[in-house]
Amino acid sequence: MGGEESAVVVVARLMELAARTAPKGKGTDVLVTQVISGDELGTLARAMRAFGEERGFSFFLRDAGNIEDSDACLLIGAKGRVHTGLNCGGCGYATCEEMIAAPVTPAQGGIPFSGPNCVIRMADIGIALGSAVKTASIHNVDNRIMYSGGVGALMLGWLEGCTVAYAVPLKASGKNIFFDRTH
Repeated sequence: MGGEESAVVVVARLMELAARTAPKGKGTDVLVTQVISGDELGTLARAMRAFGEERGFSFFLRDAGNIEDSDACLLIGAKGRVHTGLNCGGCGYATCEEMIAAPVTPAQGGIPFSGPNCVIRMADIGIALGSAVKTASIHNVDNRIMYSGGVGALMLGWLEGCTVAYAVPLKASGKNIFFDRTH
């Protein structure tokens, strides 16, 4: 691993720290993070391609190429069925207990995320993603938040217990590989 790639992995770890320390609903952390690099990037890209080909989603194929060309990738998932007890109704149910009692939409058979999910937990993952990419920006590392990469990670069984996930691939190069993309 070269110097720039090593530096990107360090930034990925700092991003992981930023996600971990980001504010969470009722102060409860339901996030799972993982930094991948090297051969793991190829594994994730293959899972993304398989899902994209199966569903006819060409953007999964494009994004898989970006993952393969990256130096590292931060995965962030949320355990969306861990509720806050606020009974806010944001999940579509009147109470948190009703949400938990509702039939679970399994993340299988082509449905990448499972639900229902606590809306507060979905906000938590969004805030964590924002904190993480802010950290990448501070360190001048190109990045992009990818739904497709999160789907691939869940399809691989990574991020245990998570119902929703996103990937943030990272690259240090003379040109941002996530900017001029086709499809």
